[in-house]
Amino acid sequence: MTGKTAFETKYGFARKDVRLDTWRLAPFSRWSFQNVGELVPSVHVEAAPGGEEPAKSLGSLLDEKVGLAGGAETVQAFLQRSDTDGLTILKGGKPVGDWTAPNMAFGARHIIFSISKSVTAVLAGILEGEGVFDPEAPVTEYIPEAKGSAYGDASVRHVLDMTVSLDFEEAYLDPESAFARYRRAMLWNPGGGSESLAAFLLTLPRLAEPHGQTYRYRSPNSDVLGMLVERVSGKRIGDLLSGKLWLPLGAASEMSVTVDMEGTARTAGGMSMTPRDLARIGEMMRQGGTVNGRRIVPEAWVRDTVTAGGSHEAWQRGTMAFLFPKGRYRNKWYQTGHDSGAFCGIGIHGQWIYVNPKTEVVIAKMSSQPEPVDDRLDVDIVAFLEALSGMV
Repeated sequence: MTGKTAFETKYGFARKDVRLDTWRLAPFSRWSFQNVGELVPSVHVEAAPGGEEPAKSLGSLLDEKVGLAGGAETVQAFLQRSDTDGLTILKGGKPVGDWTAPNMAFGARHIIFSISKSVTAVLAGILEGEGVFDPEAPVTEYIPEAKGSAYGDASVRHVLDMTVSLDFEEAYLDPESAFARYRRAMLWNPGGGSESLAAFLLTLPRLAEPHGQTYRYRSPNSDVLGMLVERVSGKRIGDLLSGKLWLPLGAASEMSVTVDMEGTARTAGGMSMTPRDLARIGEMMRQGGTVNGRRIVPEAWVRDTVTAGGSHEAWQRGTMAFLFPKGRYRNKWYQTGHDSGAFCGIGIHGQWIYVNPKTEVVIAKMSSQPEPVDDRLDVDIVAFLEALSGMV
């Protein structure tokens, strides 16, 4: 009989059990969400020189209680219940503290899933500020071959605000759905490599309803956004991230984004980064698009994204209004409608970047929740993050 490997001792399963058909399932996700590049082709973006500051303990804050719908829980207990892998809190731009589960080392990268949408939109905002990207233009002005698809009569604004009348469902758990075909095209599921991501996107049909009326959470919109920013800039996503965001941000660690058979980046959900660097993006947005006094994103774009823009009516017609009853969605970011003015980015399996302008707090939370979407837990997470942002 052979003994367990160090990997099996740490994670409770063997590395060989983590495959393309299992990597998003528990318990394998506790490792794979930090090592996506071993399973899916990825492009890497180098960090700024200097490295990361050491981890800082949250100390006694972990023992403080937060009032939730089911009763009070300590911060530590809720982090564990919500399958948190890593957490970073900033206040006034300075680290309050970091927390990592036993399966995640401080400084490790973690996939952020759909917060990638929010990051891609920041690139769009930068290009808009440079005068090369028009959010009101038709999609076909930049991608002529989109004619005939759902995007043939949509505007870039519809893409940015998830109001494309797209006939597509986010059926995460249905292996026979169009969503499963989508995941094969992005090389996230077995059987990919015969259809590229771009080819898939341009086959999607539209609904009869006019664009612009209803918020519909449809990830293909954000991959189309990636195509748009590449077309207008003439650069690949990795180069755009490096030159226009990652290095100017002062990111301390390398990031990565998954790519398909043609090297097209999965801008809707394929980015991985550390909690500290995700928090830096949130802080940049809190600061109105600046880092250490240097402007990265136009202030008007940030203000429109986090406070002024977006249709409350379109949001109310969508299926996520329960999460933010007074909310809006603009440029791939969520406005909570809370009195604090909080805004956030959200990814499946429990990824969050939460910014509370009133308390000057930014919280990055990365997780490996077993279910892609857990509405009841999401309600608790929002309450937890809003409360935690007022406790530090």
